[in-house]
Amino acid sequence: MKITNLKVEKLKLELFKPLTVALGTIESVETLLVKVETDEGIYGIGEGAPFEFVTGETLETAITTAQLLGNQIIGQNPLNIEGIHEIMDKTIVGNTAAKAAIDIALYDLKGKYMNAPLYQVLGGYSNSFLTDVTIGIDTPETMANEAKERVAQGFSILKIKAGLNPEQDIEAIKQIRGAVGSSIRLRMDANQGWTASDAVKVMNAVEKYQVEAVEQPLPSWDIDGMAYVRKKVTIPVMADESVHSPRDAYQVAKKQAADVINIKLMKSGGLYKAMSINNIAEAAGIQCMVGCMLESKIAITAGASLVAAKKNITEADMDSFLYVKDIGINGGLQLDHGKITLPERPGLGIDLDM
Repeated sequence: MKITNLKVEKLKLELFKPLTVALGTIESVETLLVKVETDEGIYGIGEGAPFEFVTGETLETAITTAQLLGNQIIGQNPLNIEGIHEIMDKTIVGNTAAKAAIDIALYDLKGKYMNAPLYQVLGGYSNSFLTDVTIGIDTPETMANEAKERVAQGFSILKIKAGLNPEQDIEAIKQIRGAVGSSIRLRMDANQGWTASDAVKVMNAVEKYQVEAVEQPLPSWDIDGMAYVRKKVTIPVMADESVHSPRDAYQVAKKQAADVINIKLMKSGGLYKAMSINNIAEAAGIQCMVGCMLESKIAITAGASLVAAKKNITEADMDSFLYVKDIGINGGLQLDHGKITLPERPGLGIDLDM
């Protein structure tokens, strides 16, 4: 079997309402869709979600890169995913969202070839799990009200965005805990927004509200600072933007800078290297979470399949498709009261005309 063509299209995702995080406010996003076609009629679909502040790509650069890489892999065996990643990395450095779109399409194709759902192709540990849901930055009162609404919808894990104002971050956690009660799990995500001193201050202040982890308190480059903060607090530290690659995961583990690593397919370049990150973390005794950018159900189903497949991936942040208006994607994961269940159809289990 050989790759004969790679198609690339834009996909516009409109949010129900703006989402504010420490990196900015988002009202709509555009992602790229990829279709890998073969001489045997089997094809795979994938999605890439570029984000300038995280992957260093715009939609335009990601599309150009995907087209460039598509030309390089025509004629290759689509099941040789390691070899195709080698070709992509030799062709261009970084550009991980574009590479992720191709990678996801290859794994979708592989699942169809094997007549197996993607979560089984990747490891098959389980087919369902609980996901958190994100509460964006707003006034503490508004955040607490949204938290109550999400709990009423069945979610039992809330991820609270922070990082713009330390005092407001503390007040938001206080009000949210008061609004949702003691049984709901809370975690925070500062998106690189704090200094080391702010991080220690906030994390020590919110400890009494049973915050179970704080994600990326410091700038992505400050691994030593993350290690320092980790020694000064009792709440577990999660690395997100600090870990894009397996090498990054090794450095974080070596410097004991995190208790948990948040893997994202758009940072790692897809499932292939995401699994390498998980392997390194597991060897170091670090559990993982899989998170997401603002993506449609296509990329989310790929990430969710990885969560279900691996024992060491114990947490999930697979909620971004909830924030975007329906675009008519059939199949893929199912969500019910905070529980995600993967399809039993081959590959991603998604139907898409492209």
